[in-house]
Amino acid sequence: MLAPKRQKYRKQFRGTWRRIAVKGDKINFGTYALRSLDKGWIKDREIEASRVVLARATRKNGKFWIRIFPNKPYSKKPPEVTMGAGKGDVAYFVSSVSPGRVLFEIDGLSEVESKMVLENVAAKLSVKTRIINRSI
Repeated sequence: MLAPKRQKYRKQFRGTWRRIAVKGDKINFGTYALRSLDKGWIKDREIEASRVVLARATRKNGKFWIRIFPNKPYSKKPPEVTMGAGKGDVAYFVSSVSPGRVLFEIDGLSEVESKMVLENVAAKLSVKTRIINRSI
């Protein structure tokens, strides 16, 4: 799974989402991309599952880019533990995503293949997404 190499602090607050994305909202590398429509946390497992789908689709010809990274630790307390006794241990890492953020980009495939692959990737994610192309 993806995880940061080093962190200044082991645990973080959950935080809030305030507005639409102002960075990472345009296609920089590929011709087709997957853009988020709502806010949320994307787990490292979801990114890994998406990476597998993209790698299988672009094996012979094509290239893909992952534009997000799970750098936020998500802590959880074990089941059936009473309140108090501190914050739970880090369970996994998440990427905080705002509406309008480009998540994945793909290039080198036909329009039909690209859209089919990005639909499969969107099924793996916990946020609503839309497929866009460079002309938009």
